[in-house]
Amino acid sequence: MSQRVSELQATASRPTVDDGNLPSRRWRRWAGLWMRLAGHGRLGRLAMRIAAWGGPPYRARSFLAKLNPAGFIAATATLYHPRLRLGRHIYVGEGAVLYHGGGAGAIELGDRVHIYDQACLETSAGGGLTIGTDTSIHMRCQLMAHVGSIRIGNEVAIAQGCALYSYDHGIAAGSSIRSQPLVSKGDIVIEDDAWLGAHVVVLSGVRIGRGAVITAGSLVTRDVPANAIAGGVPARVLWNRSDVASSAAAAQSA
Repeated sequence: MSQRVSELQATASRPTVDDGNLPSRRWRRWAGLWMRLAGHGRLGRLAMRIAAWGGPPYRARSFLAKLNPAGFIAATATLYHPRLRLGRHIYVGEGAVLYHGGGAGAIELGDRVHIYDQACLETSAGGGLTIGTDTSIHMRCQLMAHVGSIRIGNEVAIAQGCALYSYDHGIAAGSSIRSQPLVSKGDIVIEDDAWLGAHVVVLSGVRIGRGAVITAGSLVTRDVPANAIAGGVPARVLWNRSDVASSAAAAQSA
């Protein structure tokens, strides 16, 4: 009997999750209480950790960022950057890393930016990284701003496993690649409302226009115009989003 009472007491003190990974009302109340104390200092991060205890994983947890202007930073996320500027209601998931090397430019996250699990954002050698409001960087993406910078606009969707490299190694003959300096063809710029499918690679000097779509697995080595749909290795323009809309309208009227 005493063991059963202890189990019931433990259950009563622990926030729970409904079936299907949907947060229960009880857990939402628990999380809301602790998120009032959230912040970017040690005590604020501790409050975030307690708020997430017993809750759902991954994207189902991102609603915590809405509960406090400081947003939500997972307990296992690493923020190691002296020039880190965070907007309101940002979300940084489990195992994500925001890191700086020597001579690093700033990392700036706009309001409501979501950085999901195990993504890595890194700056060094004068490169900076700016991400606009309501943009999502999904699992295991690598955003490496060395020498050149990476500038990502508002409401951009970057799917899992994408890699953006604003630099390259020198490859001149006569000395090892490791000993040669980093080089860059220029900044990477991704304009508002663009969408990069899973495992897209973008190299330095590339501008992806507003509303453009890059198909999964593509290697982007040259500019992509606004509203274009591009794909391939290397990526080339396949068609325009207006063509898709026209085709859909024609199919419905047929």
